[in-house]
Amino acid sequence: MLEFVAPALNIKILLPIIIITVTALTVLLIDVFSPREKKSHLGYIALFGVFCTLISVFKLMPISVSAYNGMFLHDGFSSFISIIVCIITLLTILISINYQKIVSTINCGEYYSLLMFASLGMILMGSSGNLIMVFLAIEIMSIAIYALAGFRKENDKSIESALKYFLLGAFATGFLLYGFALIYGATGTMDIVKIGAVLKANPKIMHTPFLMCGIAMMTVGFGFKIAMVPFHMWTPDVYEGAPTPITAFMATGVKTASIAAMMRVFFIALGPLQPDWTTIMWIIAALTMLVGNIMALTQKNIKRMLAYSSIAHAGYLLIGFVAGTQLAFAGILFYLLGYAFMNLGAFGVIALLGKKEKEYTQINDFAGLGFKYPLLGISMSIFMFSMAGIPPTVGFMGKLYIFTAAIKSGFIWLAIIGVVNSVISLNYYLRVFVVMYFKEADKEISFPTPSPAIVVALLIAASGVLLMGILPSDFWEMAQEATLM
Repeated sequence: MLEFVAPALNIKILLPIIIITVTALTVLLIDVFSPREKKSHLGYIALFGVFCTLISVFKLMPISVSAYNGMFLHDGFSSFISIIVCIITLLTILISINYQKIVSTINCGEYYSLLMFASLGMILMGSSGNLIMVFLAIEIMSIAIYALAGFRKENDKSIESALKYFLLGAFATGFLLYGFALIYGATGTMDIVKIGAVLKANPKIMHTPFLMCGIAMMTVGFGFKIAMVPFHMWTPDVYEGAPTPITAFMATGVKTASIAAMMRVFFIALGPLQPDWTTIMWIIAALTMLVGNIMALTQKNIKRMLAYSSIAHAGYLLIGFVAGTQLAFAGILFYLLGYAFMNLGAFGVIALLGKKEKEYTQINDFAGLGFKYPLLGISMSIFMFSMAGIPPTVGFMGKLYIFTAAIKSGFIWLAIIGVVNSVISLNYYLRVFVVMYFKEADKEISFPTPSPAIVVALLIAASGVLLMGILPSDFWEMAQEATLM
């Protein structure tokens, strides 16, 4: 008779998860008893909770342990991902506090609570040691994001955004789950570490149709989440329709968590099959960069432009994924942190430009901004230069690390394609700079007095972009210490 053995409880390593969950529930509860006109404090309560979560992650960083029968992995890699997610959430909340002056519907507990539940799912994705845990974490994140994408209930584009993301996301999740089921059928386990051990011990099952189909279906599911070609078509419509802070949150947080889960699954569970899937990923990385950059060239809406830019950046990250070395892993982590600062900063500027229930999202709306609002123009310029990979910003250093890793691994042509695509991207990133400083405004653009929260968010983002670009060594060392293997 089989005896059930309860896993030993390790509450300490769950402290960040407990803090962010309790904060999300507390915000929801306080919202119920708060008068409608006095809910501005909810964002600051959420901010405090996420800050405490970030502190707890730093406190637990030295610990490396597998808990709950391997379901939860706490190591340097999961800690680094958790830090990125917390920074993304903090900046998103700061942007949202000011954004509620433009869109009053987000001034409620549900908004901040869903934001934190989505962050919870992202943290769990970086810490999952089991395919079932990966799936549950993705669903926790995705369900919250579906609701947040359609949070502007009075806006048709926001509703369309949520509906498209939900329908396509549910379809992609079906592929992912069926892929997990086939991998379980081939190996007899859902444990990520054990799958790798089974494949090494039984080379005969490594190329069975069962396993190959599972990997292909799983790639579809993950590919949808990181917006890689050909699973990217949802991105511009969803990014355009969602509230701007949520667009920033999706572009950075969802990508970070999904890349983290992919790295665990592909390099630990499917590591023995790396030579087989590397060629396919090489092609996908090249196409993702090319499609993202070429489509961004034609965009007049800045949110759609940054959506296609996000697809291109997924391609740059996949270069590190293809290289598959310690140097490449560190490059991916460094790039993800830098990408969070530059992307959230750019969307923060976009979220700031607007007035009651109206946003200015056309690139031509930025005409004359550099002279009318000098600090805002300088900030946007820094973020655009960083995305383009111009020194001395973090965008340049991130690409340098990833391209160097690819060259050292022998993927010279892929690195060359990456450099060529970076040159292509200069066209649409610098277009924003040119419009801000060399084009006269066709109409008067005004916005409410910025709250201290958005000023702090933009200062943190700009400082992060410049600090990681000028003095990258400390961040690079942290990324190297946090690599998977």
